[in-house]
Amino acid sequence: MVINMLNIGVLGYGTVGSGVVEVLNTNQESINKKAGNEINIKYVLDLRDFPGDPIQEKIVHDYDVILNDPDVQIIVEVMGGVEPAYTFVKKALQAGKSVCTSNKELVAKHGAELLEIAKSKHINFLFEASVGGGIPIIRPLNQSLTADEIEEITGILNGTTNYILTKMSKEGLAFDEVLKDAQDKGYAERNPEADVEGYDACRKIAILSSLAFGMQVDYEDIYTEGITKITDVDMKYAKALNASIKLFGTSKKVNDEVFAMVSPMMISEEHPLAGVNDVFNGIFVSGNVLGDVMFYGRGAGKLPTASAVVADVVDAAKHLGTNIMTIWSNKKLELSDIKKAKQKFFVRLSGDKNMNIAKVNELFGAVTDVEEVIAGEYAFITGEIAEGEFAQKQSELTNMLNRIRVGF
Repeated sequence: MVINMLNIGVLGYGTVGSGVVEVLNTNQESINKKAGNEINIKYVLDLRDFPGDPIQEKIVHDYDVILNDPDVQIIVEVMGGVEPAYTFVKKALQAGKSVCTSNKELVAKHGAELLEIAKSKHINFLFEASVGGGIPIIRPLNQSLTADEIEEITGILNGTTNYILTKMSKEGLAFDEVLKDAQDKGYAERNPEADVEGYDACRKIAILSSLAFGMQVDYEDIYTEGITKITDVDMKYAKALNASIKLFGTSKKVNDEVFAMVSPMMISEEHPLAGVNDVFNGIFVSGNVLGDVMFYGRGAGKLPTASAVVADVVDAAKHLGTNIMTIWSNKKLELSDIKKAKQKFFVRLSGDKNMNIAKVNELFGAVTDVEEVIAGEYAFITGEIAEGEFAQKQSELTNMLNRIRVGF
């Protein structure tokens, strides 16, 4: 087999960018064999210089150097954020260069448009690393599960929040305490809002939903609730119920309606995602023919994410001049009103059962009592009820301490 040189440019030499360089160097021989080309990093774009790092000789500060070099056939975008990544990626595709990215914000916002440009140019826009880090999920959705009608995708899509909830559960610690620990370990950013408020998971479930249903799902339309209101007391109740609390991104087709949501869920230990702990991610996909499948692995981190990016580079190298078809149209999928979605709810009220039972029965009818874990509280699980109806009834519970959706 004749191996040709294939030049790539890497945009960004941060955590993932340096990981891509490391993966390509570490597994150079096997990667080249799989790609059928010798993959050579010709340029790395960054605002900074890296004296003492061998990469310095490839560092450029002007994107046009990469864009205007006809020898560069594939661009790796690992800068993060929407701009200037969107401008750079769009120009690369228009110039006939394939792009591989780990940038979930970019893919969620502009994925359909960028895929369309790639298709028109007979090149590829690949983004396996944008969801689930090193877990292969985009490719299976796009290629392996095409015979199925996807009915549901539910995932633990954020390693930071999963680590926090796991530690709260195992050690009985409060949210703030565990968040600080996660920041000290480098799992959570100094500003953890994107993780703990559910925004990161929201962008990822938007991408998965767009691929599963073949139309644009705007992340702004997805109801999103983070984990900041989950307490150590909630964890005690979950344990008493032989359950755990996870942050889920869920997209579900019910008849002809699609509901999407990000929120904490209390799930039984039998649930396929119950054993996904610490910084790991798990994604559960249900199809009408195949049934249920699970994807599990490290959802973030330098090398797992870089590994997924490099897998896309190999795929792009194997398909030079050929577009890998991805069904994701610009047509917007109108999500159904989340108020119509039906759930069970775990509810905690201040005051004992005797103080609350009449009002609870009046509002919810028969409920399932939860054994008393904290003196002076009453906890119960409702029957299935529409989100909107629950919100109305909740407004009459002036002594409510917390409520969590229940998945069992």
